[in-house]
Amino acid sequence: MEESLRRKKMSKYVSVGKILNFHGIKGEAKIGYSKAQKDFLTSLDCVYIYQNNEYKPLTITSLKFNNKFAIMKFEGIDTINDIDAYKNCMIFTEEHTIRENLQEDEFLIHELVGMDISADGKNLGVIVGVSNNGATDLLSVKTLSKKIALVPFVKAIVTNVDIKTKTVTINNIAGLLEWDLIY
Repeated sequence: MEESLRRKKMSKYVSVGKILNFHGIKGEAKIGYSKAQKDFLTSLDCVYIYQNNEYKPLTITSLKFNNKFAIMKFEGIDTINDIDAYKNCMIFTEEHTIRENLQEDEFLIHELVGMDISADGKNLGVIVGVSNNGATDLLSVKTLSKKIALVPFVKAIVTNVDIKTKTVTINNIAGLLEWDLIY
């Protein structure tokens, strides 16, 4: 029991969505989320809301999806007033829960931000962000000339991600980054 409590205190939390508003009159919440996370959200039994400097667990009793958002119901939240207290709150899950569901070639955004980008053994810049254009994830890279370039996070371009050395290796494709300024 004590070990379980210690682990909870040391847990890292990762955002998986946001309570946008209530849905109906029975305490259901409209949840904004990344469409790529639909299957992951379905696997969750509990999420956390950060309020008053602590993460409060909320047990999910039902989940359904429509075209624009998820509709989530939580145990003990049965009215509009109950769910309205959480409007605009981010919802989180524990990092270890996400890690259990990651595929071999998937990473957490905070692991990638700050990593160096290299090609042919030469440093080309640093990752400053990760976004998605609807088709693929994009690495925002601050090049050595201080410009931002978007690098598609696809196997044909990103050949290796080494979390230990904090380095992402890419194929040297002409025009992807400012090659004429680097070489």
